This record gives sequence, C-alpha cells and structure tokens, in this order.
Amino acid sequence: MILVGVMPDSFVPLRLPTKTSPDTPAPVRARVYIETYGCQMNVADTDLITGMFAQEGHERTEDAALADVILLNTCAIREKAEERVLARAQELRVHKKRRQGVVIGITGCMAEHLKEKLLERAPYVDVIAGPDSYRRLAHLVEQAREEGGDRDPLVDVRLDKRETYEGMNPAAGGDGVSGFITIQRGCDKFCTFCIVPFTRGRERGTPPREILRQARALAAAGYREVALLGQTVNSYRFEEARFSDLLRAVAQVPGIERVRFTSPYPVDFTDDVIAAIAEEPKICKHVHLPLQSGSDRVLARMKRGYTYADFERISRELRRAVPRVAITTDILVGFCGETEEDHAQTISVMRALRFDGAFTFAYSERPGTMAAKRIADDVADEVKKRRLTEVIQLQESISAEVMESHVGRTEPVLLHAVSRRSDGELVGRTDTFKAVIVSRGTHAPGDLVNVQIERATSATLFGNVV
Repeated sequence: MILVGVMPDSFVPLRLPTKTSPDTPAPVRARVYIETYGCQMNVADTDLITGMFAQEGHERTEDAALADVILLNTCAIREKAEERVLARAQELRVHKKRRQGVVIGITGCMAEHLKEKLLERAPYVDVIAGPDSYRRLAHLVEQAREEGGDRDPLVDVRLDKRETYEGMNPAAGGDGVSGFITIQRGCDKFCTFCIVPFTRGRERGTPPREILRQARALAAAGYREVALLGQTVNSYRFEEARFSDLLRAVAQVPGIERVRFTSPYPVDFTDDVIAAIAEEPKICKHVHLPLQSGSDRVLARMKRGYTYADFERISRELRRAVPRVAITTDILVGFCGETEEDHAQTISVMRALRFDGAFTFAYSERPGTMAAKRIADDVADEVKKRRLTEVIQLQESISAEVMESHVGRTEPVLLHAVSRRSDGELVGRTDTFKAVIVSRGTHAPGDLVNVQIERATSATLFGNVV
C-alpha cells in the first residue's frame, strides 16, 4: 500500500448525462469536480470514473465554485485521511449554500468503510458510492440532482466479487503520458492492521485480453508508460496466466516504452518475476516492496506471512539479477506490542538494505480490522512519534546518499509535466523512479530524453538534456 498526496493537479471534473427527448432542446450540461485522496489505486479509479463520464462527452471544471457536482474519491487506510476528507467535505458544503442544486458525493474505500458514520457526520452529502459502484455512479448523481435536497442520501456500497470494470477506457482521465491499468482488485491477505480486504473485497484478476486492450488504448492515445496496479499486484492470476507473463506481454505493446507495477507482496515475489524485470528492457528497474517491520515478532503479529530472512533473500536476488534496481518500501512503526528491540531491528534492517526511499507511518487502529478486534494498541503515541522521527531521519539520510550517487551519470528520463517550480522546467522520472528536473527548452511531456545528472537533493535530481 503506497500512500501519495494527490492534490489539485489530479482533480478531475466532468459533466453528467441529462435526460432528453426529441422534442426538448439541448440540455444544460452539468459540471463536475472531483478530488482524489489516497493511493495510486484511487488515482486509477478516478481515471476510470473520468473515462466513464467522458464517453458521454461530459464537461469538466477545475473550479469547485463552478461545479454542479462535487465528488471526493477516498481512501480508508488511515484515520487521518478520513478526517481530512470529512473536513474537506465540510469546506465544500459552502457551494451547496451558494448555488441551488449542487450535489456532493463521497466515493471509494471510505464510503464503503464509514457508510453509517458518513450519514451521521456528513448528512449534507448526497451520494455515497463504494469502489464497486462506479458503473452506477452517473445514475446516482443524476437521480440526486433530479430529486433535489429533500431526501436521504443515495447509498450504493455493495461489494461485487466479479467487478473488474472490464471494457472501460483508462485513457480519458490520465495525464497523457503515464496511464494506470488496474489488473487486480481486492485483497486476500488479511494483514491484521489493514482494512482493504473489507473495503475492496476479495482478489479478482482482470482477463489478460482486457489488460492488453487497455494498454493498446493508452498507446493509441499517446501514452508512453503503463503502470499495472493491484493491492498485491504480483498475486495476479487469471486461469493459466501468471504476473510475469502479463509483464512481458504488456512490454511488447507498440508505443509503450515503460512498464511499471505496484505494489507487489513479498510472499508472491517469485523468480519468474525477477527474470522478467531483468530481461525485458521496457520493464522499469524499480520495485516497491513493502517491508512494514524488521522484526519477525511484529511481522508475525501483523500476519504478513514472511520473515525478514525471506524479505532479505528477495532483495538480494533482485539486486543480483538487476544490479541497478531501485527498491523502495513501506515501514509501519508502533504496531501493537512493538518493543524498543523490535524498533531497533527495523532500524538495523534499513541500514543493511539501504532502501532508495520509504513511505513511513505510525500505526493507528482501524475499526473493523483484526488488530482492532483482538490486539491491544499498547504503544504510547509519544513513543510512536519518536520512533517515526528516527525512521524518517535515517531514510532521508540514506536517500540523500543514493541520490548523490546518480550525479555525473547520464540516464534516460521520461518527461511527465511542467514543473511546479517554474514554467521553464519539466519534471520527469528515470526508470528507477527518480524525479528529475530539466530545462524545458524545446521538449514536452511525453518526450523520452537522455539527461546528464548535475546535482541532487534527497528527493530530486537536476540535470541537462544531452
């Protein structure tokens, strides 16, 4: 599980369908504004929603003040994310007061997880739709607009063990350079700290023919990179097709220059996947492999299904087969019963494996998980904060050294967007997922260029196109 801050650059507004008859004039088009919170799976779902509405020719707006419909597509992994969404929904409520008929909806994992609490804490929300309800979302929103404000919220949070959104267009909602394809929905791992299996349901894979259709559609729309997504993406199975087979097949799609994937699960990281990464030049040399803890005691309590020795073997085999591979990870500190010795083992593992980067979190109890039901959250908040600070400081130091090692190299970089720093700069990524800033010059997003790295910070490389 990777958590990323998805802010205004990813807000995707749309226009909704309006019923017409041959005798009525052209309808007034609704404008829709959507904000995305959470992991790349949520970003991909926003692209999915965007594509579904775009097929109807809907109008988009980047200004919530102009929107007829406001959607918040949400995550339920962390309590702070939920509180942030509720605070944001309260802020956006002002538009319902200023303009008659504005509809506010909350979609995604939080809608599934907190459906009853949302009705209590945010009664002004008009639509609540879970991650398996997106095909019905346009109808729900249209119904809410037609019925007006004098009714209960419309709720559809049914989980569907067959829904993979086959046939949808992934290209309509993306950035035009790097597109997402969700190859697997749901999760069967049931880690004790995680709510995902309860909000996204059980694992089900998308047929390979559909994944390749979506990859070809992205290529036809001008995309250069595809990211294959799943909660435990390398657990993918569909009949006889393995994840490694899928990686190799997508890498052969004409027009696609890079193939990424996230997030794999250590238990299912097999030799054939390592071989595919090593042998296929278009498969990026970056693996995000969630560790969570360096202590076997804590890993067992989390029910992760592997030991540190298992994790270290995978890392070693990856680096043997792909010497320049970048390995990033997730680290969760302060889990139930974590001792100072457990924490010290995590610190020791970080020093030994030297991850290129890490998403780091302090444990917070999630209602509905096995940990919340059966294991006491007995690590004090101040201890969690101190341990998290130590992990962050160490990782920042290691990341700075890793980034500095790139100075002087010439690396291929796929340019993604205009930099937020300056309109005269573009930001791109190496195939090891390092962010790179270059002068804009005559280049544009989508260009694949060679860049000589001139300097580095702990998070960003800077260089010149050669």
